[in-house]
Amino acid sequence: MGMNMSEKILASHAGLAKVEPGQLITCKLDMVLANDVTAPPSIAEFKKIGRPVFDKEKIALVPDHFQPAKDIKSAELAKAVRDFAREQGIVHYFEAGRVGIEHVILPEMGLVGPGMLTIGADSHTCTYGAVNGFATGVGTTDLAVGMATGEAWFKVPEAIKVVLTGKKPQNITGKDVILTLIGKIGVDGALYKTLEFGGEGVAELSMTDRLTIANMAIEAGGKNGIFPYDEITKGYVTGRVKGEFSPVEPDADAHYAQTVEINLSELKPVVAFPHLPGNTKAVADIKAPIAIDQVVLGSCTNGRLEDLAIAAAIFQGRKVHDRVRCIVIPGSQWIYKEAMRLGYVDTFIDAGCVVSTPTCGPCLGGYMGILAAGEKCVSTTNRNFRGRMGHVDSEVYLAGPQVAAASAILGRIAEPSEL
Repeated sequence: MGMNMSEKILASHAGLAKVEPGQLITCKLDMVLANDVTAPPSIAEFKKIGRPVFDKEKIALVPDHFQPAKDIKSAELAKAVRDFAREQGIVHYFEAGRVGIEHVILPEMGLVGPGMLTIGADSHTCTYGAVNGFATGVGTTDLAVGMATGEAWFKVPEAIKVVLTGKKPQNITGKDVILTLIGKIGVDGALYKTLEFGGEGVAELSMTDRLTIANMAIEAGGKNGIFPYDEITKGYVTGRVKGEFSPVEPDADAHYAQTVEINLSELKPVVAFPHLPGNTKAVADIKAPIAIDQVVLGSCTNGRLEDLAIAAAIFQGRKVHDRVRCIVIPGSQWIYKEAMRLGYVDTFIDAGCVVSTPTCGPCLGGYMGILAAGEKCVSTTNRNFRGRMGHVDSEVYLAGPQVAAASAILGRIAEPSEL
């Protein structure tokens, strides 16, 4: 029996010829990640170990959740990370002004790549599977040990093969693909399993699509999500990822616990209704209009340049509905600058949007767009749990950038074809 992509990465980093689902292994790490929320408790645990970090170039500290500091507490969290980074000589520490959302800037800067093994004290670390790596979120103690030893333990996950077929329609994005998948299998359908994407339809997906899809593998309960290495991956990582990397592909006889097929050509723009990412419905199937109060365009899921380009094209020459607040958050400083150079920022501002500094901000109910009781928001973020973006009686509807932009203009959940 052969191995799938995740098994190959775990085996190579464990120094083993082969691994099997359920096996407990210890692996060498290529990158260890934490942010301003998760790093401080991990740092406290790390100090109990009493040794320096294992490698100053294989740790990334990204203060992105509540930064620029929204209050005294968030300022103290950032200071703890800053002091630790300086004390340990961490190379990849990103201070305000040079920062971006962690899961946007690590691929952008080439700190993660094919065949690499990454852990992060953030559940959406699984994003990096888009570039053919194994990446997953861990807890405070595992992160502390990882920073000290460069190792982490894993239980080898079973795998679900997601076969993508057909041609992707122009009005469909990676967000529609992953929301459709989660709607099919449920928010626990891939619990502690690998979501391995394959099939001819993969070639239809841009790197932005793949990053969005891998980012939300955790919303189906997945341990990780991973894409094959192909020409799109090669074009993205070449000249970006420093040093050597080792792409992986599944063996022809790799074992999968389940196979799910999605025909891209049949997809329609969808939204996930409150209060679960799996509560998906096609926008076209919404019978009664759902008026909204706010739209958020951004996050580690949909804050990339392609996402902003899609939204800007829809906003061009149009205005945000007078009852809607629309907040646009570029995922990194580079994306922000490119969006300005390409005229997207002017388009957003002319349409009546707020354009924010790169931050996670409202995604986790941090700041820059908290909801009051009874308010409804269409958001390109990844979670819509009760109280996720503010008051427990507010509602978040997850969607792709094309639906979010159209909804901001019409003041209700809509797709661009309705404009």
